[in-house]
Amino acid sequence: MKENKYSKIEQAISEYWSENHNNKFDVSSPVVRLHEPTFNSDEIIAFTKQMLTTNVTMGKTVKEFEEKYARSYGYKYGVSNNSGSSANLLMLSALTSSITENNLKKGDEIILPALTWSTTVWPVIQCGLIPVYIDCELDTFNMDPDKIEEAVSSKTKAIFSVPIYGNPCNMDAILSICEKHNLMLIEDCCESMGATYKGKSVGSFGRVGSFSFYYSHHITTLEGGICVTDDFDLAEMMRIIRAHGWIRQVEDKEKWTKKHPDFDPKFLFVNEGYNLRITEPQASMGLIQIDKLDGFIEKRISNASNYRSSFSKYSDFFSFQETTKDAKNSHFGFPFVVKKNNFFNRDEICKYLNDNGIETRPIIAGNIARQPANNLFDHRISGKLLNSDNIMDNGFSIGVHQSLCAESIEYVKEVFDNFFKERKAN
Repeated sequence: MKENKYSKIEQAISEYWSENHNNKFDVSSPVVRLHEPTFNSDEIIAFTKQMLTTNVTMGKTVKEFEEKYARSYGYKYGVSNNSGSSANLLMLSALTSSITENNLKKGDEIILPALTWSTTVWPVIQCGLIPVYIDCELDTFNMDPDKIEEAVSSKTKAIFSVPIYGNPCNMDAILSICEKHNLMLIEDCCESMGATYKGKSVGSFGRVGSFSFYYSHHITTLEGGICVTDDFDLAEMMRIIRAHGWIRQVEDKEKWTKKHPDFDPKFLFVNEGYNLRITEPQASMGLIQIDKLDGFIEKRISNASNYRSSFSKYSDFFSFQETTKDAKNSHFGFPFVVKKNNFFNRDEICKYLNDNGIETRPIIAGNIARQPANNLFDHRISGKLLNSDNIMDNGFSIGVHQSLCAESIEYVKEVFDNFFKERKAN
């Protein structure tokens, strides 16, 4: 009886999805979004099934999800949390804990790119560290290794690398600088899930790395993130901080109960912490999403290649992101940087695209060092940030996601062609 009722729920979800989310391109009212959902009725059914068990707070499904993600992409440990932003906060909080070996300390400098999202920077500040902004390469959009070298001071203790828009950084160069100056490497890979450098997954080069499962990213748990590391003790500290500073979800409880035998082990708090936990229904979605990730990335690569081939004829007007040598780019989006010309500027082409149903957006947050929030905290800018400024002032991106069909891609190319025809005619 129960199984029959549940099969009806599954059938109803599948039918509703098929009837209302067919992703067909409507030529009469064309819309090409920056992103379409990576989930379908499969994930909704799994989510609903988990909800109906009433086991919804972090438990076995979350652990299975963490282990599957880590195993699939070459990491020893995965510590899930409620967002990519929280993942950055979590790993930096663990790295600055007085309990953590070889930890970072308040006032230490961390070199990071000016071209990034805000939550690369805010956790650095929140943990008492000093961000040092450097410029990017105009071709890859990534941290310029020469600029990293120039930025190193006696206070520098870490590099926070960010592979921009799915494009891995030059990890050989960055690791060489880390070794030369005895610096820790931390990786913010929230836009670069599935990307590799010389066959190795981003996030696995440093002491710890972060990823995002936000709705508009490569795969989703609606909101969510994960920290990955090969360091068991660091993973344990992140589990502690993720849940109020509590040892409830660590793997080696005995380490802590022996140190503190007078406390109830079920309610033992050994570090400051937050509540950054993910839920069981979200993890049930994530388990299905992991199996789809490789296919999604291959579609993104194919779509980006199609666009690049088609738009190369406009190379006098645009510069494009170049994939780092020996890397696999997982293409978070397809970015353009408008070159100085006599026909149009960035705002004009973005308006034309948006008026024709093609969504656009700036490239990340542009040069985050220019944002007014930077006036509120200590930071250092190393050198000029000309490339980051150029990308902020002249860059934009369009969607390259897994749901783009042949018709929508052809429509985008047609709109670009029409734009140039109209501009040149005038």
